[in-house]
Amino acid sequence: MTGRARARTRARPRGQETGPPGLSREAGAVAAVPSESELFGRGRQKGTPGAAAQEAVQHISVGFQRVKLGERGGRRGDFHDAGVNTRQAMEHVKDSKTGTTGSAIQLTANYMRIISRPQWALYQYHVDYKPPMEARRLRSALLFQHEETLGSARSFDGAVLFLPHKLHNKETVLYSETRHGEKVQITVTLTNELPPTSPVCLQFYNIIFRRILRMLNMQQIGRNYYSPNDPLNIPQHRLTIWPGFSTAILQYEKSIMLNTDVSHKVLRSETVLDLMLNLRHKCGDQRFAEACAKELIGVVVLTKYNNKTYRIDDIAWDHTPTNTFKRGDAEVSFKEYYKNQYSLDITDSNQALLVSHVKRMGPPGAAPPGPAMLIPEFCYLTGMTDKMRADYNIMKDLATHTRLDPERRQGRLNRFISNINDNADAQAELNTWGLGFENQLLTLSGRVLPGERISQGSRMFEYNPWQADWSREMRGVPLISSPALTTWLLLYTRRNTNEAQALLQGLHKVTGPLGIRMDRPVMIEYEDHQESLLRALQHNVGPQVQMVVVVLPSNRKDKYDSIKKYLCVDCPTPSQCVLSRTLSKPQTIMTVATKIALQMSCKMGGELWSVEIPLKTLMIVGIDCYHDTSCGKRSIGALVASLNQGMTRWYSKCVLQDRGQEIMDGLKMALIGALKDYLKFNDCLPSRIIIYRDGVGDGMLQSVVNYEVPQILESISSMGQDYMPKLTVVVVKKRINSRFFTQVNGKVTNPPPGTVIDVEVTRPEWYDFYIVSQAVRQGSVSPTHYNVVYDTSGLKPDHLQRLTYKLCHMYYNWQGVVRVPAPCQYAHKLAFLVGQSIHKVPSVHLDDYLFYL
Repeated sequence: MTGRARARTRARPRGQETGPPGLSREAGAVAAVPSESELFGRGRQKGTPGAAAQEAVQHISVGFQRVKLGERGGRRGDFHDAGVNTRQAMEHVKDSKTGTTGSAIQLTANYMRIISRPQWALYQYHVDYKPPMEARRLRSALLFQHEETLGSARSFDGAVLFLPHKLHNKETVLYSETRHGEKVQITVTLTNELPPTSPVCLQFYNIIFRRILRMLNMQQIGRNYYSPNDPLNIPQHRLTIWPGFSTAILQYEKSIMLNTDVSHKVLRSETVLDLMLNLRHKCGDQRFAEACAKELIGVVVLTKYNNKTYRIDDIAWDHTPTNTFKRGDAEVSFKEYYKNQYSLDITDSNQALLVSHVKRMGPPGAAPPGPAMLIPEFCYLTGMTDKMRADYNIMKDLATHTRLDPERRQGRLNRFISNINDNADAQAELNTWGLGFENQLLTLSGRVLPGERISQGSRMFEYNPWQADWSREMRGVPLISSPALTTWLLLYTRRNTNEAQALLQGLHKVTGPLGIRMDRPVMIEYEDHQESLLRALQHNVGPQVQMVVVVLPSNRKDKYDSIKKYLCVDCPTPSQCVLSRTLSKPQTIMTVATKIALQMSCKMGGELWSVEIPLKTLMIVGIDCYHDTSCGKRSIGALVASLNQGMTRWYSKCVLQDRGQEIMDGLKMALIGALKDYLKFNDCLPSRIIIYRDGVGDGMLQSVVNYEVPQILESISSMGQDYMPKLTVVVVKKRINSRFFTQVNGKVTNPPPGTVIDVEVTRPEWYDFYIVSQAVRQGSVSPTHYNVVYDTSGLKPDHLQRLTYKLCHMYYNWQGVVRVPAPCQYAHKLAFLVGQSIHKVPSVHLDDYLFYL
């Protein structure tokens, strides 16, 4: 249970808890860090029992019914989204939401059914201590002295007690004594009576299951549990991987099931202090503070003494471990605190402290918590730097441990089930509560949709459905349409002259068969620095220039950003950047030239290929967002909408939103702009609009239903009172833990592209389905979850599933099937470009072009 849930159950702000050593809201005051045991809960209420205490008790009872599993240490969004029942409003799927098209396929999924669960009511109690007790372990020990009253079956998280039987009185007062002889009054108050069918019982099952994980010696980091005793070391890169699992128990279509997937936590063997000392050695004292801020701010670190992760938000250069903070009535230095609390010695007394603004929410109007102060020496770096990600050898060595193929993944999951079954303590705990799981993974049926025929120019061809790729089939086939490229620039440095010439020769060889007319470019040499490149662009790019191609000697972000800023905002012109390294291998130059020619064509408005879309006057819209941390945590919302029947021309618009603003506020105008552009293209408005909304985080579903859908309807009605198209809004989710496997010739493998799953693992209150659309060469394929939250179109589930899969074929930056419908991927690319490089709204002159590919 996290502090947010604990605070809600006790009706006090989470900031009042003991947290990591942190600056309080009063200048100079510092709070102390709790021990590992204390981090799981504090059962203290400020003030004496009375009206406020009664209010707190009511708050617990109501609050726990709404509490999210994530706030008790699990997957945050699933429970928050669980109360959103959208299916009941759609008449055409009330009885059945399953499709029939395609050939049947037998699948295994990473789910386990609960085969037995308690049939008795669960009683929820709030526990109050007088005087208040800080440590959770102490609170538990004091409470459990009364086993004859409470019984042996109980679950206590430091504030809330669950019992399978009812105590004699609504309020039970118990008396305990600490080891030091201090008398403590414990008041146990009944706050809720939960029948076995109550959805709150699901949260309770998750609490019990996390207790099982702790019995398996697993430790919680973030939402998941990991095995620090079973690390995978990669010493050559100073990396350690902790294997673990994500788990969540939820109500699915016909039964309550446990969804579990393999997870990995990548830890670096170096501490923040190691990194800071290296930076001082590299940069010297003058640039040391600036270099530290650049490297560390935004990085997530792990403190192994309590297995908690923190995001570094600042560096307190004026604080060292010798600084003191108030702990109880005494002033304690950080050095003394860590020695007494964790038996840890701080070796460097001059190291600056790290600041982490812990995001904790309490009741409305509560004071915010103070930031946590962390010791660099005890903070281990987690995750990967951009430099590490760019290192082929590091990523290859990591992938051998983390990218598990279906056979290894399924084997790991089966071993996890066996470990639970073989652990006597775990079984005793499950039996105490009457919980039982199937000892095998779920088997279910799916359907494989037929492959699509690709239409390119006058030709139609099919592709290998298992590979979901048609790069070979399309070679030498003319595109649907491509503007003639008569005036364009090719910029290069002197040392990249050979690469620029190789690119030019390759382009002239491949463009003819593709039906692209390409004249010779104006060749411009620039000096290898940003100012020279920008000057070359300013002097040579004019209104008549159709395309600018830049050969870059390195992947320096500042150069790329300056090109994109100038050519997307100041002087709107489609542009293509190519790394010289990509052009340096003669054996791959033709493949590279083909991909670049296709990108250049569609950036200028060319149409590459299409699939058959039977619905007429249909507009498809994709929405995604990106959070730009470099500009005050602004959000970038991107909307991409189809403009023609073949889904080959697109309208793209981006909006920048300040923090706290709803993303749909700005995208309302973008949708109106898309409808006006569609009208201009077709002399009519679309009779049917299907919106795929990507970028919806855990727990945001209610906001989409209650806020975004009405905003979309408002935008549509602004086109005319009598304009009422059929509307479908689909939430697209990629970050999911569901995995599916099948067997081919006795070997466990990934399902083929086009596999649809709309039974068993879907949710009864939603109109939802999964599609495995892409093929992967390494690891296990990730399905995409589609949840239809609003639908007046009356389209059959079959038709919507097939249309969604068709749209996964229409992303022009990849000659194959992608994981999400093309407009979602286009919206993602646009939002990413603006958030990463431009930080401004692109020029309106580029709205009808895929300039961001």
